[in-house]
Amino acid sequence: MSGDDHDGYAEFDRSAVDRAGQAEAFDAIGDRYDEAYPRKEGQLAAGRWLAETLPADSRVLDAGCGTGTPTAAQLVAAGHRVVGVDLSPVMVKLARDNVPAAEFRVADLAALSAEGPEGVGRFDGVTAFFSLTMLPRREIPQALRLLHGLLRPDGLLALSMVEADVDDFSIPFLGHTIRVSGYVRDELRQVVSDAGFDIAGEETYAYAPASTDVPPEIQLFLNCRRRA
Repeated sequence: MSGDDHDGYAEFDRSAVDRAGQAEAFDAIGDRYDEAYPRKEGQLAAGRWLAETLPADSRVLDAGCGTGTPTAAQLVAAGHRVVGVDLSPVMVKLARDNVPAAEFRVADLAALSAEGPEGVGRFDGVTAFFSLTMLPRREIPQALRLLHGLLRPDGLLALSMVEADVDDFSIPFLGHTIRVSGYVRDELRQVVSDAGFDIAGEETYAYAPASTDVPPEIQLFLNCRRRA
């Protein structure tokens, strides 16, 4: 699959992927997610970098938009045009209520394409804050290449993942079970570079969610630029 392929995971059999459990968990969690993660310093800082580095009135994809806060709201407030996508219909409804000036769709990241009746077009910037964490490792490089293809030349990507050496690992989360993947930081840098991005900046945050069933975590934030 090349960086210019906009037809989802062209080489991946998505018919074998079951995302129902992930979507149902986040449907049930709803706005309790923001209660469990009330502090989002890293996400706000990465969103600020994207908002300030992009030209005025840029088009930005928020991949895994959640409730729309803080990222979609932050980018809209900075004067950018935001399209948010999320697998959870409940999250998308909350995002539409929270950020009415943005556009939100229920969509699987793996199925995004630039062209066609359901196409999302191309973007100057993309955010993927913890959304790739919800994919098995075998999909993450393909997801990054897909985002590379949706970006215009020299487009920007603000990416975050939890640092963890796990692959499609089940964890308890706000009374539900979700599956998560992660990398140690050197491996994440390599995966991102191999997908066609230069890393312009990196920040690390130790984070303890306001929840008893989720352990403290190390959050990695990468500020990236699309290579041609």
